[in-house]
Amino acid sequence: MNIKEILAVLVIAFILILAIAYIIKEKKNGTKCIGCPHAKSCGKRSCCSPD
Repeated sequence: MNIKEILAVLVIAFILILAIAYIIKEKKNGTKCIGCPHAKSCGKRSCCSPD
């Protein structure tokens, strides 16, 4: 592996770690489904699932 490949792997790993940390933080705050625009106001998963 050369330096460019190592750097690319490190950048991808860093982005992945940030995404996982964000998901954990939101789950601790009580967000039911993170991608839903109504996640903090709805009490059921039905608002997040497509009809």
